[in-house]
Formats: sequence, structure tokens, C-alpha cells
Amino acid sequence: MRTVTATRYVTPLREGGSMPAIVEAEDSGLYVLKFRGAGQGLKVLIAELVAGELARAMGLRVPELVFMHLDPVLGRAEPDGEIRDLIKASGGLNLAMDYLPGSITFDPVAGPPPSAQEASEIVCFDAYVTNVDRTPKNPNMLHWHKALWLIDHGASMYFHHSWDGYLERAGTAFAPIKDHVLLRWATALRATEATLRTRLTPEVLERTVALIPDAWLGNEEAFSTPQAHREAYLAWLRGRLEAAPKFIEEAERARAQLF
Repeated sequence: MRTVTATRYVTPLREGGSMPAIVEAEDSGLYVLKFRGAGQGLKVLIAELVAGELARAMGLRVPELVFMHLDPVLGRAEPDGEIRDLIKASGGLNLAMDYLPGSITFDPVAGPPPSAQEASEIVCFDAYVTNVDRTPKNPNMLHWHKALWLIDHGASMYFHHSWDGYLERAGTAFAPIKDHVLLRWATALRATEATLRTRLTPEVLERTVALIPDAWLGNEEAFSTPQAHREAYLAWLRGRLEAAPKFIEEAERARAQLF
């Protein structure tokens, strides 16, 4: 992954509680910056990073993710005190995604709907990473250049907000999949298990978890080192993959109840 430095704060995106922002970086590109000082902080960035890169490995469309250095000095001229405090609290390494100009939020009523294969892969993937935030109310998908793009994975992998029994919890069926915005179109769920196992290989999982910066780890009492913390994420992802038959069956059951 690339690392860039923020050079200009452009405008806030007042959506949800994390208040991301559009910023310009040294490469003159525009990015949506997720602040380490917002809400649940580093855990959200880790979920964004890991889930986003694994979605890309699945062949799903995700805007490019980059690490972004932020100097708190960027907030000195900001008149909004809340934004100024957020920038000040987020000095250091943050996470950002490529800004997709002209994109529009996916609307399940207005469409167009995705193909059965794409819908099934997205539903299956979200069940894998336990993403509770892809609902009709908040689909976290954009239409851009006539294609569907996935954004905002910070609510995924919520197990890491409490590490007690995390390996046992990796085997859950994930009942919240019943609220997934694409479930009605996901008619090829069973075939996606093979896709998961083919694309999310042990090497892919290891490579993705290795991306987590040490500076974002080591703040959990359960782990003595950043590497031990990183290995716990890897163990959960492996365990979650083994639970694929269970969470795919749950998705099929939930979909059957829609009709």
C-alpha cells in the first residue's frame, strides 16, 4: 500500500459519528480520510484496512486505500472547533480511500440491482467479516462509472471491541445478515464458499494482516507485543473462513424468509 501525506483539509463529510473528511494529499489526489482520533479510533481503521483489502482480494471493487500522514498543523485555520480538535487528536498515521467524484449512493429501490453473482459475493464476504453496516438504511455502496463500489468497512470485525472468547466467536452464523441490502438478489450464495476459499488463501490473509502498522497495535492488555496482537487477527480470520458453511447457510435461510 502507498503512504501519502495530507496537505490540505477540504471539507468534512458529516455522516455517522466518525466525521471523515475530503482532504488533498501531496500527490494532488483527493481522498476520504478516516481519522484515528475519531470515535472508536484505531479499531475502526484496522477493520477498514483488513476488510477493505480482503474485499479487493475477493475481486470486489473497493476504492484504493492508502496510509496517510496527518500533521495537526492542518487544523490551525479551521474555524469549527470540533473539526480542529479531531485533526489535533489524529496526528500521525491514518487511513484514507480514493475519493470517487460524481459517485452516488446505491439505492435498492432505484437500482440498478447487481448481478446475482456480485450480490452473492458481497453478501458472503460481509458475513465473513461480520459487517453489520450494509443495510437498506446505510448501504455503504456507491455507483460510480456504472459499477458498484464498496466503502466504509469500519463496522466489520466487531469482535475486536472485546477479545474475550474471540476464537469461539469466529464460528458464529452471523444472524445480522438478514438485514443485508443485497440479500434479495443473492441467489448464488452456495457457490460463493468456493470463491472465498480460492481467493482468501492463507497467504492472502497473512499478507493482509501484515499491513496493519505496529503503531495501530499493542494497545490491548491481552497481547504482549504488536505481533501477538496481529496474530490474533489472523487466527480470527482463519477461524471465520472455516465457519463459511455455517454463515452461508444462515444467509440462505434469511433470504428464504424474504419471500
